[in-house]
Amino acid sequence: MSETILEIHFPNLRHNYQFLRKHLADETKLLAVVKAFGYGSDAIAVAKCLAETGVDYFGVAYVHEGIALRKAGIDKPILVLHPQEPNLKSLIEHKLEPGLYSHRIFDAFINAAKESNEKEYPIHVKFNTGLNRLGFEPKESKSLIARIAEESKCVQLKGVYSHLASSDDLKDDAFTKRQLSAFAVIVDRVIKTFPNTNFHVLNTSGVLNYPEAQYAMVRTGISLYGYGNATQVDAELKPVLTLKTIISQLHTLQKGDSLGYNRAFIATTTTKTATLPLGHADGIGRIYGNGNGFVWIHGKKAPILGNVCMDMIMVDVTHIECQEGDEVIVIGPSASAEALANNAGTISYELITGLSQRIKRRIVN
Repeated sequence: MSETILEIHFPNLRHNYQFLRKHLADETKLLAVVKAFGYGSDAIAVAKCLAETGVDYFGVAYVHEGIALRKAGIDKPILVLHPQEPNLKSLIEHKLEPGLYSHRIFDAFINAAKESNEKEYPIHVKFNTGLNRLGFEPKESKSLIARIAEESKCVQLKGVYSHLASSDDLKDDAFTKRQLSAFAVIVDRVIKTFPNTNFHVLNTSGVLNYPEAQYAMVRTGISLYGYGNATQVDAELKPVLTLKTIISQLHTLQKGDSLGYNRAFIATTTTKTATLPLGHADGIGRIYGNGNGFVWIHGKKAPILGNVCMDMIMVDVTHIECQEGDEVIVIGPSASAEALANNAGTISYELITGLSQRIKRRIVN
């Protein structure tokens, strides 16, 4: 290897899928979230692998993400979680399913569907049970049910869902149960008019912590990629992404020498450094500089020194036997993205979804 590579390990992806399936009833559908380039990987490659493995549904944030999957030949149902009004006709054209979350977007979709002469087009409706981000309020459920019934020639209610705020934090168990109770009330109202609706409220942590609320479908994201928001769960999962790079050059600093922009690192003793072809343009942000981040070289931790540059980082290899061209592991099975992110005060989601598309991807199958 002579450059920075992001490996996508399909055997680990399949393992994580099977781990989640074991926590579900046989009849429960699994929706795989592949938004944000498949959580920083390759959405098309990941979706194709998961489709072959048995995933029932896919979820994306925006319409253009769903269109990319359709153009790549993905024919399973795709839910667009956050559709925007200008893209609704394209959504319909590519047979994507909208998650409708407000009266504005609901009305706009009805108009778009009628203009396209659609009959019983499948829609999902999102309710806000406490995350306070997107969704109709629970008190609107009765009037919304009536409105959907009025438009039954045009649209068909295929799904009703909500999103949990703290399903990974059992200290917030009471809050999560209030959300689940609020959703159960909505379910009871909807099912009387639309008995064949797919209800879905559980995310990754919800699947593991609240299995009684599986309903017809669950939505999983981060756990498919190897991170479970809990140490005991992480032990059961296998990280899908391995980010590798190399040592471009070695330098030796003497006491008092500075390194990098703004002379952010000043050597207090003789220090050997390695420069790596990876920087904030690749998703390794400045928050990882000045000792907050680290990489692994020959199994040993090498802290990042000074400020992260756009295309390079410098690391301390004073106590590591290495040479130019040697392999460096940034994240992987033995180099947790969660640990790296947490050390810099952020989360694995932000780290992996921020990995730049300029990094070459390689499928390991």
